[in-house]
Amino acid sequence: MGIPYKIFLCFCLCLATLPYAAKAEDSSVDNASNDLRQSREKAVQVVTACDGRKKVIVEGCQEGEAMPEQKARKVAELLMTLMEFCEDEIIAKLPKTGMFIQLSVNGMPYVTVGDTEEIPLILVHGGKAHTEREKKIWAAEMNRMITEGYALFHSPGLGKNGISCDMCHPDASNTHPETYPKYQTQMNKAVLLRDMINWCIENPMEGDKLAEDDQKMKAVEAYIISARAGKKLEPGKH
Repeated sequence: MGIPYKIFLCFCLCLATLPYAAKAEDSSVDNASNDLRQSREKAVQVVTACDGRKKVIVEGCQEGEAMPEQKARKVAELLMTLMEFCEDEIIAKLPKTGMFIQLSVNGMPYVTVGDTEEIPLILVHGGKAHTEREKKIWAAEMNRMITEGYALFHSPGLGKNGISCDMCHPDASNTHPETYPKYQTQMNKAVLLRDMINWCIENPMEGDKLAEDDQKMKAVEAYIISARAGKKLEPGKH
């Protein structure tokens, strides 16, 4: 068999494989793009956010028709939540029945969430739901910090004259962490809660100022904030 014939045969084989290569490439298109095409074929409604990178596929609604008010509010709420993640391309699917949400982030497989409040946790965690073990670790770490803060708050150790925080603020009363930042007349400026904690340590307790990143400061701050859990934030209130 001559060399020219071999070259010709190889060329023919390459041409024959081109359709299969193209088909393989098409099959690698991400699930989100396929869903958008299928959605258009089913004539469901696709609502796009102003950045063009977030889309909500609304099943059971026709293009050009007004959605029921409850569904429209859900779509608007969902889009506003998705817009917080500027760099991501996200497709959300709302089923015809039920109010759960399916999300595809940057072409990844869909994950299901029960409500928009769960979306930030899903997205910042790489599209995976947090495990019960992770949640228990978080709770234990938070409680450890609060417990440490409670001990410091009820001990004279932060000062030098025997006075402890709880002597003026039993159970963290009258600390109002929800009102910070605010103007404090003692310092003649707007301050954060930690600034006021240091003022108390240095003045009534006659102790040494804590650094902002001091673990003791973080613990005391955590305890005070936890004691006012559920209170409405009102920065600047007196």
